Amino acid sequence: MSDKAFLLRLIHEGEHQQQDFKCKITDACKLAKSVSAFANTDGGRLLIGVRDDGNLSGVRSEEEIFMMRSAAEDYCRPAAAISFETFQAEGRSIVIATVPRSDKKPIRALGDDGRWRAYIRVEDENIVASPVHLRIWRDELSPRGQLVNIGDDEAQVMRVMAEAPPLTLNQVARRSKVPRHRTVVILARLVRFGLAEWQLQDHQFVFSGEAENK
Repeated sequence: MSDKAFLLRLIHEGEHQQQDFKCKITDACKLAKSVSAFANTDGGRLLIGVRDDGNLSGVRSEEEIFMMRSAAEDYCRPAAAISFETFQAEGRSIVIATVPRSDKKPIRALGDDGRWRAYIRVEDENIVASPVHLRIWRDELSPRGQLVNIGDDEAQVMRVMAEAPPLTLNQVARRSKVPRHRTVVILARLVRFGLAEWQLQDHQFVFSGEAENK
């Protein structure tokens, strides 16, 4: 398969959870958000030198690779793994930067305001991870995070989710009267063990009881 045919096949998929288009790279700090999101979710690739409409713009591959490597290594904490391939099509260079799913989550990206935030990829968007996601990743590294006990607080959280449409973290905490920090821990455990699920609605994370929705 020629480089052009291969690129066109990828472009035909459009932007999705594991693929993003970048016309060019001008800011390693902003790019780090995409690296963080891919690393914290299912991995993915950036097609650099491809416009949002799928047309090829081309890049100077050495410069783009330098900026991408800086985004992954200097603007992500811990540094994210990344690899590069350069393809030629229509007289233009297209760089594909591949970011694998990390086993060191969360990978945080440095923002313009100097703060480090972890992102996840939801469809074709990079979204700041919720406290529940951060807790899930923490529990995955802890032997104590391998069990879920259904006590009074857990039962109360599950009850309010069963009685209402999907709720935000703060709504679950208020309705259940369980302290917010404790609600974070409970939701993380319930999601991990398939007793609850999260989704993105209007750019905020909401939670519902998985069992009640089936």
